[in-house]
Amino acid sequence: MSNPFLQLNYEPALENLGDEYFDIVTAAKFPDHILRWRNDRVLQTLGLDPTQVCDRDFIEVFGTFAGVKPFLALRYHGYQFGQYNPNLGDGRGFIYGQVRGIDGELYDMGTKGSGRTPHSRTADGKLTLKGGVREVLAAEALERLGVKTSRCLSLIETGEGLYRGDEPSPTRSSVMVRFSRSHIRFGTFERLHYINRGDLVRKLLDHVIEFYYPHLGLSQPYNQAEIDASFYAELVERVARLTAQWMVAGFCHAVLNTDNMSITGESFDYGPFAFIPTYDPQFTAAYFDYYGRYAYSNQPAVCYWNLEMLQYPLKMVMSQANLDLGLAKFADYYRQEYTTKFCLRLGLESPTPPESPVLIEDLISLTLQLLSKSGAETKGENQIGYHDFFIKLKTSFNPNWREDVQNIVIEANLTPEQTEIWYQWRSLYHQLLNQMPISQIPQVRDKLHIYNPSKILLRPEIEAVWEKITIDDNWQPFYDLIAEIQA
Repeated sequence: MSNPFLQLNYEPALENLGDEYFDIVTAAKFPDHILRWRNDRVLQTLGLDPTQVCDRDFIEVFGTFAGVKPFLALRYHGYQFGQYNPNLGDGRGFIYGQVRGIDGELYDMGTKGSGRTPHSRTADGKLTLKGGVREVLAAEALERLGVKTSRCLSLIETGEGLYRGDEPSPTRSSVMVRFSRSHIRFGTFERLHYINRGDLVRKLLDHVIEFYYPHLGLSQPYNQAEIDASFYAELVERVARLTAQWMVAGFCHAVLNTDNMSITGESFDYGPFAFIPTYDPQFTAAYFDYYGRYAYSNQPAVCYWNLEMLQYPLKMVMSQANLDLGLAKFADYYRQEYTTKFCLRLGLESPTPPESPVLIEDLISLTLQLLSKSGAETKGENQIGYHDFFIKLKTSFNPNWREDVQNIVIEANLTPEQTEIWYQWRSLYHQLLNQMPISQIPQVRDKLHIYNPSKILLRPEIEAVWEKITIDDNWQPFYDLIAEIQA
């Protein structure tokens, strides 16, 4: 039988841009190929029947890299921890191919760990197996929590020993394939500004609008300035909403450099990420983030700043006034998305009575106060985890909460200060439940279960899975953890 991946209708969208944007590269050859992860849910997005795709199909295409060519390593720069770096680009990966999903969107299959490129500098272009495992887990966890994220299509162990400063070495190697809505980054544009090529900015912007914002070109009469302004305004909205999704999910990306910002407003590239165990605004996920630039609470401000930096290349072809108008709405979009997503985790829609928005804001504020009082300031049994709170709410909810505020109980040992906040919280929650028709109360329980998975990907979970892989080469806990995350 022919390989289903080789029968897909690949599109040369990036290739047609021209070689000012990429380098043509070849893949490394590996001593071994063991498929450790295949994402059958992503196969369905491609219109492929998972039962008709065997493991050797993955290995042939994403291990030995048969089929589609050329492979394109994109050129880009970026602001890293606030400092501009012109020495970036795809140093350990390339675009294998681009293909339409059944939803009509164009997707990139991008490798990670596939060998050296002209942008590798002194690195080996490889990916540690643990790094691949972590990215698979991060993407699946974020998808389950409703974050717009890239996915991992496959992870293949490749049989090499790699030396790294942040892992016991030699450590096992892998090549991963990331499935994303675009590989184009803010830094792709920033490089063009650095080399003073406004003509290439114009060409790239037209490409981005054509393939990822096609609805903007349908306006009549055609007006380039309006389309450009609408693109940036929509990108601002997408990034603001994505940032709010991270925050509600309790996710700290850890490395929000501009080369890690997608031009489609999609989350990707999970290195030292972490889900916060308790509500700690100053939580940092990367050990090398010495000054907390990318701390959990700083993510909205950093993403806003990244959008500001993107204005430098864009204003080579757009007016500053239109860019400023687009960016001015970031806070509004962020607030709307944060409120909506937080409400859903509380089992609520945004209610209609005029006083409800104020009650909702107060309820969210009290939730964060309760959880912050359960963080670093308290120890042991008085500590309520950020995610534990939503899980407790889900498992404790009863329709009789609407009848009497005294019925609203969750299992937790609270300090007197926490207890006072909890009494205020349940009073507001009771009010909001009573603003709903009684027929909608079952929907509260449904939302609590849909938007609050029982398994959250905290660091101890990852380390426990990795220990089993390292010591016993036992992958079953890894698969079990993914199943629990997705449930």
